[in-house]
Amino acid sequence: MQSTITDETSAVSEALAEKVGPQKFRIWFKNSTKLTLTDGYLKIGVPNLFIASWIESHFSNEISQAVMAATGAEREITFAVDPELSGHQKRTQLDSQAKLVENARNQTPGRKAKARPAQGNRTKLSLDTFVVGSSNELAYNAAKAIVREQQSPFNPLFVHGGYGVGKTHLLQGICTAVTNDRPQTNWLYLSAEDFANQFVLALKTKKLEAFRRRMRQTDLLVIDDIHFLASKPSTQEEFLHTFNTIDLAGKQVILASDAHPRMIGQLSEKLVNRFISGMVVKIDTPDFKTRCQICKQYAQAMQKNIPDGVIEYIAENLKTNVRELEGALLKLIAYGALQNQKINLNMAKEILAEHLERCDPIVHISDIESAVATYFGITPANIHSSKKDRTISLARHFSMYLARKHTNMSSSEIGRCMGNKNHATVLLACKNIEERIKRNAELHWRSTAGNKVSKARTILASLEESISN
Repeated sequence: MQSTITDETSAVSEALAEKVGPQKFRIWFKNSTKLTLTDGYLKIGVPNLFIASWIESHFSNEISQAVMAATGAEREITFAVDPELSGHQKRTQLDSQAKLVENARNQTPGRKAKARPAQGNRTKLSLDTFVVGSSNELAYNAAKAIVREQQSPFNPLFVHGGYGVGKTHLLQGICTAVTNDRPQTNWLYLSAEDFANQFVLALKTKKLEAFRRRMRQTDLLVIDDIHFLASKPSTQEEFLHTFNTIDLAGKQVILASDAHPRMIGQLSEKLVNRFISGMVVKIDTPDFKTRCQICKQYAQAMQKNIPDGVIEYIAENLKTNVRELEGALLKLIAYGALQNQKINLNMAKEILAEHLERCDPIVHISDIESAVATYFGITPANIHSSKKDRTISLARHFSMYLARKHTNMSSSEIGRCMGNKNHATVLLACKNIEERIKRNAELHWRSTAGNKVSKARTILASLEESISN
């Protein structure tokens, strides 16, 4: 059986080499990936996320065709970072480019890196590289005030905004600035997921007091993605006591979320009141001028000279978040490096045509999430969460189905936008909704107004009417 799977995998590789051509296969697949057929899936091991993103964007059709040609059946395609490939010493030209990209991303706005809990100078982003514009000026000034003042004028600082607008950059920037300006400061930066996981581990290993000392005996506690605590009452209670201890000691707490405290579903009223007692500030999507500056800074970090016309073209056509800008520049720089050509406007229009279409659809995923959340009586933060009650699961499935239907985003992209769900989760959600619509199933859920019931096709029609408006 194992021999059969190995033979099929080899056949897929051979078919893929024929589909993409020997040169592209050598650059992108031969030394940079590991193909594995298992349980109805083709798993593609990659050394880093850059390689995964590029292959998914450019070779999905060829991979599917190769699998069909080699095995006679369709297989779902998944990507996973393989440590063995990551540590491989024979780097291809493209892998070296990926390394450069990853290093540059550490210095540019909007990187969604979840650092492990750390004290000292472990954060990678700084306020010096945070591009300030009308969309984030208030948040930036609040951050500077915290760095500048020994006793902050507000506690907590609660920063909220959509996906990829720079919240994590701002939080890590504060930690970096505090390290540089006040090295004696005892600070801690971690995600809410890390806080929850460490709390559970402390309970299981009977080390709760050590956990509490570590969290509470800090001068500055910075928590990213605080909405992760929704629907976790015991963890919320623990965090409330942590917050109160730090606040009473005159120390600082900084929080970030994708929604306003009052818009985070299943968050205790005590926590909500504590969060809004400080300064709540929103970071909006960057305006044109800010987007241009972000592109220029990214290009400088990559040590690439990109003409102003190209910068303006990208900034004009990508308006939602920083990651879209970075993705477009990344693709353009990689293409120029591979072809050994200087980047110009004509090249940008040709190479980024598909990227712009995919990233800037007529219907945005934020519109879909807003319409679905309103219909089911929840919040977009609920859709992004890991909660699995009937109402939220149904709303999340409809959101994924509509995003797949009305945008050009891939399943992996949709999953990342909706709380870092994986590719398979999105496909299963879409299949689930398709089956219910096909038989026009009667669906039940509970909203703030009580129990609700409606036919699947009626729900779909209402949601599509809402997002079209």
